[in-house]
Amino acid sequence: MTARRGPVLACSVVGAAVVALDGTVLTIAQPALQRDLHADIGQVQWTSTGYLVAVASLLVFAGRLGDRYGHRRVFALGALGFAAASTGIALAPGIGAVIALRVLQGICGALLQPATLGMLRTAYPPDRLGTPIAVRTAAIGLAAAAGPLVGGALVSAYGWRAVFLLGVPPTLAIGLLALTTRDRAVPPPDLPPRPSAPTGRLSALDPAGALLLAAALGLLVHGLVGTARPGGAPAGLLAIAGAVLAGLALARHERRAERPLLPPELLRSVPVLAGLAVLLAASTALFGALFVATYFLQDVQGLDPLGSALRTLPLAALMVLGAPLCPPLQRRFGPRRTATAGAALLTLGVFLLSRLDATAGPAPVAASAALLGAGFVTLMVTATSVVVHRAPEAHAGVAGGLQQTVMNVGPALGVAVATLLLALVPDGGFVPARGAALPALVLIAALALPAALALPRDGGRRTRPEPPTARSDGPACVRS
Repeated sequence: MTARRGPVLACSVVGAAVVALDGTVLTIAQPALQRDLHADIGQVQWTSTGYLVAVASLLVFAGRLGDRYGHRRVFALGALGFAAASTGIALAPGIGAVIALRVLQGICGALLQPATLGMLRTAYPPDRLGTPIAVRTAAIGLAAAAGPLVGGALVSAYGWRAVFLLGVPPTLAIGLLALTTRDRAVPPPDLPPRPSAPTGRLSALDPAGALLLAAALGLLVHGLVGTARPGGAPAGLLAIAGAVLAGLALARHERRAERPLLPPELLRSVPVLAGLAVLLAASTALFGALFVATYFLQDVQGLDPLGSALRTLPLAALMVLGAPLCPPLQRRFGPRRTATAGAALLTLGVFLLSRLDATAGPAPVAASAALLGAGFVTLMVTATSVVVHRAPEAHAGVAGGLQQTVMNVGPALGVAVATLLLALVPDGGFVPARGAALPALVLIAALALPAALALPRDGGRRTRPEPPTARSDGPACVRS
């Protein structure tokens, strides 16, 4: 297993970074794309919404595919598909083709993202997962920070199509690397054969559950994104209501399914659920706060995009520099205390941001950004490690899919909450100290504290063997 850790880590890190970079450079490219393709603002917004809905609705099912057929194979398919879709977008003749290819890119991104964690879970011992996850998190932070700068330079020099070609070489390279990395088949420990679940049986993947979950998550993300748009609240709330109904139907189906998409042993795990709750609260608070801060810096203080990015640069710097420090802290103090400290830092950062007035200088903004970065990276590394570590290896892909789903829903929820609350105070909402958005986001950030207290006290260096019932998807698959 040691010989393949290098390629696995490279695929995981590069894959996660490319997806993060793609999201940030698209924002920079959208105005130029709109002008060049003569599109309206609604069509341009669907280049983001179509991707988000596709990726969020399929992440868990993609993780299940990885658990059954091998994370390496699913990752390779997603990476190569992502590269092909990116190339197609760069060559697209019109906005309709761009939207369709962005949806395809989202489908491929859904295949790719859970596998970046599933491959780590099967390549590294559980007590050594912290370091590769920290490297992966640092790469995401670096890509997110570099995205606006790289995207701006490419759009200025070569046009919007160049930003989509940016991710083609790395995704093509890691897709081919994943294909050429050989695995050895590892039989499940002491598992008798299941004659009722032959290889290739479609019901083992729970397609009905996958369809209901895709509908629930797709409607939820679409509703949250729609609610955040001017005048989109009624349609957005209707979509959210549809998501609730689909979720209730999913819960009823999963209780009756022979092999449910969401394994009961995973959903009954307190550490896994607590880790997901930490990530949801933290990502909601962070991205909602950044949304408000962007309008504050640009509309109230009159800074240009580069100037506002420089004010918040400590956030990205702390994410990149702080990620390698998280595994030693977790080993020394345990996940519970480490995550509790991270939640306190994040909450304090949002609180200080909420106290800024129109005359705030660069120092308080930078201090708030630094606290946000330090708190969020601590929570992200620690909670992700717990979710991946505590999930049975047979369900590593589903656990990775749930983690990625939370990290997609949280930002959409944060922006939707901030948008609705900004509208409540139209005259002063963009000034944090006079608005309602950031005080509410402080409360959401504080919800990470009780969730962090539910994480394990120790680092889990002594791991219990997985129960024989952990594998619910039939025959053994190739570890990847």
